[in-house]
Amino acid sequence: MLQQTVVATVIPYYAKFLSSYPSIERLGAAPLDEVLGMWAGLGYYARARNLHACAQAVTALGGFPRTIEGLRALPGIGPYTANAIGAIAFQVPALPVDGNIERVASRIFAIEAELPAGKPAIATAAGRLMEDDAARAAPGDFAQALFDLGATICTPRSPACGICPWMGHCAAQARGIEAELPRRAKKPAKPRRTGIAYVLLDESDEVFLIRRPPRGLLGGMLALPEAPPIATQWRDAGAIEHVFTHFALTLSVRVAREKLPDSALRAPAATASLPSVMRKALDAGRRALDDAA
Repeated sequence: MLQQTVVATVIPYYAKFLSSYPSIERLGAAPLDEVLGMWAGLGYYARARNLHACAQAVTALGGFPRTIEGLRALPGIGPYTANAIGAIAFQVPALPVDGNIERVASRIFAIEAELPAGKPAIATAAGRLMEDDAARAAPGDFAQALFDLGATICTPRSPACGICPWMGHCAAQARGIEAELPRRAKKPAKPRRTGIAYVLLDESDEVFLIRRPPRGLLGGMLALPEAPPIATQWRDAGAIEHVFTHFALTLSVRVAREKLPDSALRAPAATASLPSVMRKALDAGRRALDDAA
């Protein structure tokens, strides 16, 4: 959950998720739609699909693999997550390089290559930290210590070098450039896309929905249709803005209240499990109808 979302947002989701799925087996046995609904609002829904598929794979294996290679073979498990699970859960001598460790390593070794292009060089340098016998003896503790060092002392701005246990070994601090590292390439402006969302509600306030394709943006999620689902008089309900990781989206909203087709996929408008962008569009459509009443 924390891969793309801040802690304050994640905490209630995390608590609810663990309460609903207290074991790998329970998560793997849950319907995917239910899991996606629990994830609504966190974005990057491929994470939820991979988590569900991973739980099924681990259940079939009878437990988690205890090698980095075995962990990497699981759905949705990349290098960082495999190393984190291996080091923290199974004491495999591997280093999970997150943003904190990336910053620590870039400063200790004074790596000036700009991110993101410099990530491989920084990761390679960070791996040298695992050559220490103490690190290899307790890789989980070592990783956690580096996380904390980066979060509390080797911070992005104004690092507290005076109390850092590695100050005497930090090449960046010796050169007086610690606050400048890691260097980052200037981010290009996010492209902007546009689209239309059609909000079709019936008299009981159920909404017409579609299922997105399993891959791609909002894959597998319930959503509002992008084309008019029936021929009727559509009311302009304004537009909503939503920012995804790689682009910004403006959705023009059209709304109507009519009887839904008998075969329609539907849900109560107030409680439908929708991704945030679709919830914004649905709420805009309902407000437009209320204002016109």
